[in-house]
Amino acid sequence: MFRKMRRFKQQLPDIDCIDLLKKTKRGVLSLIGDNGYPYGIPLDHWYSEEDNRIYFHGAKEGHKIDAIKSCDKASYCVYDEGYRNEGEWALNIKSVIVFGRIKLIEDNDKALKICTELVKKFTDDQKYLEDELKTAFSRVQCLELIPEHITGKLVKES
Repeated sequence: MFRKMRRFKQQLPDIDCIDLLKKTKRGVLSLIGDNGYPYGIPLDHWYSEEDNRIYFHGAKEGHKIDAIKSCDKASYCVYDEGYRNEGEWALNIKSVIVFGRIKLIEDNDKALKICTELVKKFTDDQKYLEDELKTAFSRVQCLELIPEHITGKLVKES
C-alpha cells in the first residue's frame, strides 16, 4: 500500500524513527484541505510509546478541523537539527514521515493527559501547567494520529 523507499541505503531503522519522534518537539501535519489542496500546518506533538500514537492540540475549529472531518488521511513530518562531520560543511539530517489516520479526541480524561504531556515536553513548571489547564483547556481540541506507515532517512545536504 505504501511505497518502499527508493534510496533504501539512507533508510533509518524503525527504532531510530521512534526515537526522533520522541525527541523532536515540532513537525508539519499535512492534510487534504479546501478544494483538494494540500494543507500543511506546523504543530507541537507528543509521541506516546504506550500506544504508538502521535498527539496534537489546537483550536476546536478552523481549517485543520474542517480538513480532518472531511478526510482522516494525514501525514506528519519531523526532522532533527542535523550534525556536521568534522571538516565538512554539509549537514546530515534525519527525518521521519508518518502516514496514518487522524481523529478528534472526545474523551476529556484522555485530552487532559495529552495536554499535560505536551506541556511537559517544553517545561516542568507545574504552576504554568495548572494555569494553562485552568484557563485554556476548555478551548482545546486534541487530535490523535494513528500511524499506518512510518519511514525515516538520513540525508546529507549537498
